[in-house]
Amino acid sequence: MREGLLRRKPGEALSHLQNKYINIFDKDRKMIEFFHEPCYTGTTFRPNHRIGEKGFMDKKHSKRSAFSGKIGFVLSAAGASVGLGNIWRFPYLAAKYGGGIFLLVYIVLAVTFGYTMIVAETALGRMTHKSPVSAYAHFGKGKGIRFGGWINAIIPILIVPYYSVIGGWVIHYLAEYLCGRGSNLAADGYFSAFITNGLQAELAFLLFSLFTLGIIFAGVRNGVERVSKVMMPVLVVLSLVIAGYSVTRPGALAGVKYFLVPNPKNFSWMTVVTAMGQMFYSLSIAMGILVTFGSYMKKDVSIEESTENVEVFDTAIAIMAGLMIIPAVFAFSGGDPDTLQAGPALMFITIPKVFASMGLGTAVGVLFFVLVLFAAITSSIALTESAVSTFEDELGWDRTRSTVLIGAIMVALGSLSALGYGPLAGVTVFGMQFLDFFDFLTNSVMMPIAAIATCLLVSRVIGVEQIAQEVEQDGQRFRRKPVFNFMIRWLCPIFAAIILASSVANAFGWIAM
Repeated sequence: MREGLLRRKPGEALSHLQNKYINIFDKDRKMIEFFHEPCYTGTTFRPNHRIGEKGFMDKKHSKRSAFSGKIGFVLSAAGASVGLGNIWRFPYLAAKYGGGIFLLVYIVLAVTFGYTMIVAETALGRMTHKSPVSAYAHFGKGKGIRFGGWINAIIPILIVPYYSVIGGWVIHYLAEYLCGRGSNLAADGYFSAFITNGLQAELAFLLFSLFTLGIIFAGVRNGVERVSKVMMPVLVVLSLVIAGYSVTRPGALAGVKYFLVPNPKNFSWMTVVTAMGQMFYSLSIAMGILVTFGSYMKKDVSIEESTENVEVFDTAIAIMAGLMIIPAVFAFSGGDPDTLQAGPALMFITIPKVFASMGLGTAVGVLFFVLVLFAAITSSIALTESAVSTFEDELGWDRTRSTVLIGAIMVALGSLSALGYGPLAGVTVFGMQFLDFFDFLTNSVMMPIAAIATCLLVSRVIGVEQIAQEVEQDGQRFRRKPVFNFMIRWLCPIFAAIILASSVANAFGWIAM
């Protein structure tokens, strides 16, 4: 056999070997692929795995779900990025850390740090056609690589339960506005009374969760993509309407100027740190989402152009959120930026008071909470889809069973968060309520670590050239390759480490953000 192969041309020898092994194994399998896709690495032609392990392409891999095209990916990825963080965190940080100068720093970081991480995660997903765990494992079996895959996969599983609790709060507030009880929402103590009422909070949470799971059951194209294609354009229109209304209120122009015009005097180191953290969360980096969505992306879709579109979409919505909230609060407070509060307090306490002081407060409240609900849903379905994809790949389950499993996890962990301010208020973790603890664990600790893991995988294991080849699969040149190479090798790991350190320090009260 050896002498026969030596006499053959290289291509003929390879074909002979394939046919030989196929004939051997075809007795037990109807369809066997000797080489596992992709067998061409860009420089060498080789099997990725040994026979008997993963060398045969299974039916599930070949039939993996996919977006219909570029628009499907962009709107779905943008939907994942545009969430509650854009609406309740971005305006607060912008107001606190310099207004226009904060916005400028945020944009610079988004087109460098954010761009690099989106490209890396999307390319990683498309190269492997797998969710985070299997995508990482594709490039090695070391403990560090396995850890990076699992932490990226676990993050959305932990986030979506408590995120759905907040989504339930949004549903409750929208229902109150629709029933003409918007004035009640502006009353002191209303929000506290609602979240401490365990039954109301739990029912609202379950309703939001069921809606999310129903979309996931429908699949990638008929569920995730279709909903994103409807909700994202509506979200943009609502943002424009509410922002237009907000900036025309008496006294609002001062807020517009503060938010849009950079003032170097307002710049500080914390401006950079907080803008970096907000960009990190806002773009859904290090949540496993972009790896999963990348695995659904077709080869003829441009990763670079799609990334740029997601950047523009997310940044535009963040700016619109600033224009919706900052001018309105400025007009309400007489120009005091300190009136803006962070997180739920801004959305569920301050904003209803602002709307109550305006004309057409009920109508604006309905539009605003419809917008917030759409933003919450698009993010929750992205988080849930990432979890479902992981279960499909790692457990070998179909979509139905995988969705039921994440649904059970959502109910179990989400109920802890929903009841954490009411019947379970006396139970805390490190002095934090369940919702606050899960938020701290995922956002402040796990996500920066996951980002560092991705940077090291790309720069030290895969190699930036392999990523570049994947980006250029559509036939277009990787225009911002020098930026990508420099950022992924050097600055992105440092930035992620800064986010980790600052977030933990803020959580323990060592610094104020």
